[in-house]
Amino acid sequence: MIRKIERHVVLVAPEIHWNTGNIGRTCLAAGSSLHLIKPLGFSLDERQVKRAGLDYWRHVDLTIWDNFDALRQSLQVQPAEVALFAKLGPRSFRDLPDPRRLFLVFGAETRGLPRSILDAYPGAAFHIPIRRATRSLNLSTAVGIALYESLRHQDGFHGWVS
Repeated sequence: MIRKIERHVVLVAPEIHWNTGNIGRTCLAAGSSLHLIKPLGFSLDERQVKRAGLDYWRHVDLTIWDNFDALRQSLQVQPAEVALFAKLGPRSFRDLPDPRRLFLVFGAETRGLPRSILDAYPGAAFHIPIRRATRSLNLSTAVGIALYESLRHQDGFHGWVS
C-alpha cells in the first residue's frame, strides 16, 4: 500500500530572489509545497524569481505567511513533523524523520534560522555536512539535498520519471 506523503519546504525570510525561484522549481518537481515566511528580501513580481523558476512558477504550490506561527497554527504543525536546517545542527540530514507529513525549514541566506524557531523545536535541527574550507551551501542546493533525501525511501518515489 502506498502511503500519501506531504513535503513542505519553508523559507523563513528568504533574501535572494533567484534562490527562491530555483527552490520553487525544485518543489514543483518533487511534488512539494513551498511556504515563504515574511519579510521577503525581494518582490515576488520581480522577473528574476520567475526566470529562475522558468515557466513553472505559476504551477508552484506557494503560500506566503506573515510569520512562522501563522503557518504553524493554520496547518497544525506537530513537533515530530519539523526538520530545521542549520549549519551547526547536531544531527545529520541522513537521519531525517519519516513522518507522512514533514516540514523542512530553512532560514535566510545570510542569517539562518531565528533563535526563537530553533528553541521551539529542540532536537529537530539537522545539518548537511560540508568541508571546513566552505562557509556554507547555497540555499537552493541545501533545499534540494534535504528535500530529495526526505523522499528517498518513500513508496512510489521510485516510479517517478528519471
